[in-house]
Amino acid sequence: MGDPHTRKSAAINRLRCQLRKKRESLADQFDFKMYIVFHFKDQKKNCAMFEVAEVVPVMTNNYEDSILKGVKEEAYSYESSRELLDRDVVQLHAPRWQPLRRDIIGCTTEMDYFLWPRNDIDRIECHVFSRWKGDGGAFRPIVCDFVFSQLDYERQLMHLLTSREKSGLIINNPEQTVFLFVDKYVKQTSKNKVMLFKLSSVCLYIPQDQLMSWGVGSTEELVSACLTPQESC
Repeated sequence: MGDPHTRKSAAINRLRCQLRKKRESLADQFDFKMYIVFHFKDQKKNCAMFEVAEVVPVMTNNYEDSILKGVKEEAYSYESSRELLDRDVVQLHAPRWQPLRRDIIGCTTEMDYFLWPRNDIDRIECHVFSRWKGDGGAFRPIVCDFVFSQLDYERQLMHLLTSREKSGLIINNPEQTVFLFVDKYVKQTSKNKVMLFKLSSVCLYIPQDQLMSWGVGSTEELVSACLTPQESC
């Protein structure tokens, strides 16, 4: 009958074949939880932590025709799009969230977080948990790093200062696992105009074959660690 690893691989391959026929992805078989954490340079300052209200998984390969159409229109190169498709990437979209603060009752809202100009943020980190749909068990953490340092995103925001676009602007970390959608605002002061950037949405990219790479830990442990006073999460 073969070893357990071989049987598991065969079962996964059969499932993937069935999903392709149904135009679904492996990601559609999971429930997700996502947390967005802002770490500050002052380690005595608590993290700002948010729970995503709804995680929307989208399979990149489901949009292969649209991606290749962009190549024909020279919006981007064939090589870059082919690399994206070959990676079998799942996009996890997070448009709405709620704050996890013990001193206030959070409410779910569209994302609106002030990113720039400010110099107190060290990095933005996302944590993703999942479980099989209908399982009803505990969510388990996916072993994948989603980190965007302040130095990396600020450098890209500087390039967007001259952009005519004011909404739907996109920046990403060097590993291309975290994509931030930002909006640009112009604030008129008594002396001059000030450009502001606010976070409006988050999208994580994760290879499909990592969806079942689970580690140890729970959502409760993560929240407790991040909200414990004077501890770095």
